[in-house]
Amino acid sequence: MTASAADDFLSHLHVERRMSAHTLDAYRRDLMALQAWSEQQVDADIVTLQTEQLRAFIATEHRRGLAPKSLQRRLSACRSFYQWLLKHGRIASNPAAVIRAPKAPRKLPQVLDADEAVRLVEVPTDVPLGLRDRALLELFYSSGLRLSELCALRWRDLDLADGLVTVLGKGSKQRSVPVGSHARTALTAWKDDQKAASDAPVFPGRGGQPITPRAVQLRLRLLAQRQGLFKRVHPHLLRHSFASHVLESSGDLRGVQELLGHADIATTQIYTHLDFQHLAKVYDAAHPRAKRRP
Repeated sequence: MTASAADDFLSHLHVERRMSAHTLDAYRRDLMALQAWSEQQVDADIVTLQTEQLRAFIATEHRRGLAPKSLQRRLSACRSFYQWLLKHGRIASNPAAVIRAPKAPRKLPQVLDADEAVRLVEVPTDVPLGLRDRALLELFYSSGLRLSELCALRWRDLDLADGLVTVLGKGSKQRSVPVGSHARTALTAWKDDQKAASDAPVFPGRGGQPITPRAVQLRLRLLAQRQGLFKRVHPHLLRHSFASHVLESSGDLRGVQELLGHADIATTQIYTHLDFQHLAKVYDAAHPRAKRRP
């Protein structure tokens, strides 16, 4: 692809929009895939492609077996790239603006029920790393943080007296989230044990640097097994469980959106489907005229 256009665009995403390294890698892969197709099929740089050529690219990727969700992401990267080129006067129109990717079936997130969540977070504290593990799990479930937000936390971001944690979410948007009483107790015990300074990571890894996302993923899997939960337990499962349980109890979709830091309420609405599934099960089990499911 045109090095200057692609590099400038990715630099814009990194510097101005402050996207994560993971997201930047995804954009880079999508644009590289488009450029590879363009060079093979039409012998052209992606900056010069027209709408019908982009449709042909998406169709080729679809025939190659790329899932609808991956096609949507790939097309979204193209739209953003061409929109940026248009804004900076490098092209006359956005050739991806009118193209629609195949609809992907919406997969509902898995969640832990309340008893499973409590069993998971109540890990023993009288074992090596027990205080840290309890504080980490309690905070995850109490506040619904993203994995990246939790790993980046410093003690100065926590107000344990008032029960608040301030995080920097996607797009560098700051938000404050309540911290529950159990999490505050666990965090206080962990802080006292560490005698940590205010600018120290809440959960340090090797060399005193913030713990890595991979380390948290592996630890969570091990802790779940130790606690007798033989599901696929991962960090985002606790965020899903937090959102589902808060919505189930409060019915406040806007409130859950704010807590999760979702820019678009449509992203949060998936939890209403989970809530409806729960209500449907209660109905089927309790109503005398319900059509019982086998």
